[in-house]
Amino acid sequence: MPPIAQSPHIGEPLDPLPREFAALMRPEIPGLIKEIGVEVQRTYPVYAHLFSGPHSDAIRQGVEQALTAFVERVADPGVNAPFRDELLRKFGRVEAYEGRDLDTLQGAYRLGARIALRRAKSIGRTYNLSPTLILAFADALFAYVEELAALSREGYAMVQSRALSDVAALRRKLLHLVVAGPPLPRAAITELCQEASWQLPAECTMVALRPPVAEPAQTGLDRDVLADLTLPEPHLLVPGPLTAERLAMLGSALAGTPAVIGLTVPPGEAGHSIRWARRVLRLIDDGIVADAPLVHCEDHLTTLWLLSDPALVAQLAKRELAPLDGLSGTRRERLVETLRVHVSTRAPAEQVGEMLGVHAQTVRYRLRNLDSHFGDRLLDPDRRFALEAALRSLHLYDRKRAD
Repeated sequence: MPPIAQSPHIGEPLDPLPREFAALMRPEIPGLIKEIGVEVQRTYPVYAHLFSGPHSDAIRQGVEQALTAFVERVADPGVNAPFRDELLRKFGRVEAYEGRDLDTLQGAYRLGARIALRRAKSIGRTYNLSPTLILAFADALFAYVEELAALSREGYAMVQSRALSDVAALRRKLLHLVVAGPPLPRAAITELCQEASWQLPAECTMVALRPPVAEPAQTGLDRDVLADLTLPEPHLLVPGPLTAERLAMLGSALAGTPAVIGLTVPPGEAGHSIRWARRVLRLIDDGIVADAPLVHCEDHLTTLWLLSDPALVAQLAKRELAPLDGLSGTRRERLVETLRVHVSTRAPAEQVGEMLGVHAQTVRYRLRNLDSHFGDRLLDPDRRFALEAALRSLHLYDRKRAD
């Protein structure tokens, strides 16, 4: 291959790896993501709470982006990866916020590289690749690790360069520590509260924002609101419950930036609150929850619960609706919809007919049909509850598909 010019954006080119090698590596990425996550948490227990906390999605995205960018650079040495770069810088910022040096993070990167190299050797044996190629892969891989470490050092330096007198930086660190719990690092938080002139409240309200955040937001917030609007998933912490005054402040400061207001919880549960709020943001994007400038998480708790595990919902629906499996598509759909309204409302046939837009006699016929299929299941409170949960979940997904 001809030599490739150095680019400050993509690091060292990966000569002499053949581009075809990327096709062998791509199928390995999902398994590597999982294996690296397990091994990093086992070797570096300090990261366990991050993998299971509110930043877990960003962490997994970072690992995925790092692996994918390496493979894509083998296929196309000139490719850039700006999203990967920002996520790796964020890793460095997190280390600085949590008061660690970069040795642990760099060790985790090297561990990931060793796991990837082990997988490459396995591929080499499977496809009878030359030892020279595997050695070239190892050289390129560990050079790439240095590139990842350099990006994280940039993020780390961004935080470290801020003076201790920078109250905004201290409060961003406070926000990160509160959201990263439980358990809350009480000693560190107490010290930061003193330095930042901020009092840890008995309760707080988390707010998830959809980027990009409007420019006036930071200056329009109340002084005691903790905010980090630079993250891929920006968020706020409002001390105490969301009063009418606080709500008006948010409406003015956010200037139309879509936001979901989480539940008011003790600080130790702030991570749960922001996780639920972000989940509602995704449900808005999916068309399941109606969009609005400010959406309240507490208005959608049942939807959050019903859709918290789509695969489990599908299994529940499969089990509870099994008596209708032998019916044709259209007939089954009509009976399922009638059953949903009947079980959810407990209304008489006339009202069910009005809701479905059919005659009451049609409803009675369908209910008799349902009795013949389900028998005593509809009389058992536990089975009826499970059936209603399954039907409500299916209805929410059907609304998404209809849109």
